[in-house]
Amino acid sequence: MIETFIWFIAAFLSGSLPFSVWVGRLALRTDIRCYGDGNPGATNVLRSGGKGWGALALFLDVLKGTIPVGLAFFWAGLTGWPLAAVALAPVLGHAFSPLLRFSGGKAVAVTFGIWAGLTLWEVPTILGLALGLWFAVVVVDGWAMILAMFSLLVYLLFARPDPALLAIWAGNTFILAWKHRADLVHFPGLRPWLNRERVLPGIEGTHRN
Repeated sequence: MIETFIWFIAAFLSGSLPFSVWVGRLALRTDIRCYGDGNPGATNVLRSGGKGWGALALFLDVLKGTIPVGLAFFWAGLTGWPLAAVALAPVLGHAFSPLLRFSGGKAVAVTFGIWAGLTLWEVPTILGLALGLWFAVVVVDGWAMILAMFSLLVYLLFARPDPALLAIWAGNTFILAWKHRADLVHFPGLRPWLNRERVLPGIEGTHRN
């Protein structure tokens, strides 16, 4: 119990480190929260400083989830419900960072990080492919993220039906839904390329009465 608590606190503190804000302040001399949606995440580093700094911020935000969870699982040997608690801690730390007055980011990058710490490349690859698919289909980014998480749930149920992993999925999805709640109140409309009318050959000149 004490060991789990220590790992949880360490993982939470790791997740709470606002690397994207620090990259903005130290390297770009700006507050990235003044750009885009005001989110203290890697996307606004990209908007304010370009691809290189955005990639660095993204990498650091992924690592702060991967390192504590990977160490807890592969090195300390935590499993089951203790591992589930530790795995969710970096997501909570990022989403509600005490270093940002409990107003953190949307926890997308750190989500990929914790699943890398749990499954190496496996789940991040599935989640990344699902996220890319849903981004191409729906207009609202928050819905794309949540639909990608439900796609991941289908994969977990068939390939890794471990109760602890399913609990991590549930907690992770709840946090993501809360952080994307402003998006989720909007209907997830389709991208324009899916709404194009397809004209059948031979009827271009027909008219409706």
